[in-house]
Amino acid sequence: MNYELAAVKLLYAHLKHAVESPSENAMDLHGILFQRAWLQGILVWASPDGDRLLLDDGTGVIELCLNPEFRRRGWRIGMYVMAVGRYTVRTDEPPMIQIHKMVDLSASPDREAMWYLEVLEAYKFFYQRMIDDPMHD
Repeated sequence: MNYELAAVKLLYAHLKHAVESPSENAMDLHGILFQRAWLQGILVWASPDGDRLLLDDGTGVIELCLNPEFRRRGWRIGMYVMAVGRYTVRTDEPPMIQIHKMVDLSASPDREAMWYLEVLEAYKFFYQRMIDDPMHD
């Protein structure tokens, strides 16, 4: 994994437009290369063995694949969580994030409204510049 590529703050509505980059081991979203996606939302489903969850961020639902370290943490439907991990597009299946970091943010007031503002700010100050001027540092 190339940790020089940032984990991009996204909504599922944005993420679903990402495609595999032919020249890199990364995903490409309108010229923005990334390997890890950062989403936040509500857990709406959990598999019986606890290795898969579905996260709804208000713009769509994405599958989260948990490694054993994260399965033991007692994730429950209705929790509001931050999820960061490798984004994978799959044929004939919903897209998936292989979790590297996941945090329960349920106790944080105004968490969902603040998240939408964070994504908007990241887009405005970072991503839009990269899209408008790919040579911008």
